[in-house]
Amino acid sequence: MSATQKDAQRQIERITAGLSPDEIERRLAPKSGTPPRRVPGATRTDPQTVAKRWAAIPHSIPGMAQVADSASLAEHAGYARNIENFVGTVKVPVGLVGPLRVNGLSAQGDYYLPLATTEAALVASYHRGASVITESGGCSVLTMNEGVSRAPAFAFRSLLEAGRFVQWCIEHDAELRSAAEATTHHGRLENLRFNLEGNHVYLLCEFTTGDASGQNMVTIAAQAICTVLETRCPVKPAYGFVECNFSGDKKSSAQSFQGVRGRKVSAEVRIPRDVVRRFLHTTPEKMLEYWRISAMGGILSGTIGIQGHYANGLAALFIACGQDAACVSEAAVGVTRLEVEPEGDGFLYACVTLPNLIVGTVGGGTGLPSQKACLDIVGLAGPGKARAFAEVCAALVLAGEISITAALSANQFTKAHSRLARGRPAAGA
Repeated sequence: MSATQKDAQRQIERITAGLSPDEIERRLAPKSGTPPRRVPGATRTDPQTVAKRWAAIPHSIPGMAQVADSASLAEHAGYARNIENFVGTVKVPVGLVGPLRVNGLSAQGDYYLPLATTEAALVASYHRGASVITESGGCSVLTMNEGVSRAPAFAFRSLLEAGRFVQWCIEHDAELRSAAEATTHHGRLENLRFNLEGNHVYLLCEFTTGDASGQNMVTIAAQAICTVLETRCPVKPAYGFVECNFSGDKKSSAQSFQGVRGRKVSAEVRIPRDVVRRFLHTTPEKMLEYWRISAMGGILSGTIGIQGHYANGLAALFIACGQDAACVSEAAVGVTRLEVEPEGDGFLYACVTLPNLIVGTVGGGTGLPSQKACLDIVGLAGPGKARAFAEVCAALVLAGEISITAALSANQFTKAHSRLARGRPAAGA
């Protein structure tokens, strides 16, 4: 980001905080000397090894027993495949939202959802939105597409070589598919897409991953494809890598709406005017006015998608239910739309579409003790439940969008946060 001369000067003064040039240079310079002892590594989780890791910290930790508590240490073996350098667990408060009525192709019923968060007012907001949806007969939800991609890339001496490489890949599609699918019982290579940039070739490998979120699954499968290309293809790249930042992994990107990562899900609900008035203390027209001006704000600020706060609900549900929390960076891309239907009493129509829901009900952190218990609350732990879980995620996001839009349109947003987060009414509210 560029800065004017005056802004740059103010920033320099703020950053240096009165330090002399010599002191600044000393602080920023590399430091010699023997570092403290290294944390004992690897995947061992037994209490003796945990104690050695805590002992490596050069200062006392008064709250050590809150992390290395007896329950965590007793269950230490269950964490071995999910963490390295294990020292304990962190407790995040979990609140319950529901019932949330979901009328999906895969998710059917009234769901109670655990949200793990330290942000006051979040659970209350989603709980209110869930009540509105349920009071309105539930939301309709549809999983429209699914797949997870990995994007190896290769560099060649010329554009001609890159083209010949692509041609070989097309002709040997069955061989590449066989190599990839030999690495997994559940993954399937659905498509190979090619993107040439000069003498570089990006190979977008698109997989379905069953009931797992599938990030590790597709990495291993893509590596098998790379091995075939390196050993069998007569056109040898100068170099290549298993992932070259083209898949959209764990980041929002311009291609979010051009395909799918995880599951693409859309949810909608028609809310009667009386429900809007009684539960949300506003009107459909006021909510539409807010959505319209906030959508333009999103466009002007350059956001990818148009939505209020998908990340809030998704992060809380992901943490509670053992999902990869970093995937919120892409899962929280999406579009919210509101309309006031002219027929009848003027129903509020609300819908959300999320093209990048990276979720699973097996593998990863879904089998850890607390996370498994939270998935059991939802009733969607284990095989055959991932598509339903994705639909529940979309329904939760819809609940959150309805509630926050209502709060802002009714001028209750600040008041709610002040009351729930600080325990006192906001000044002037």
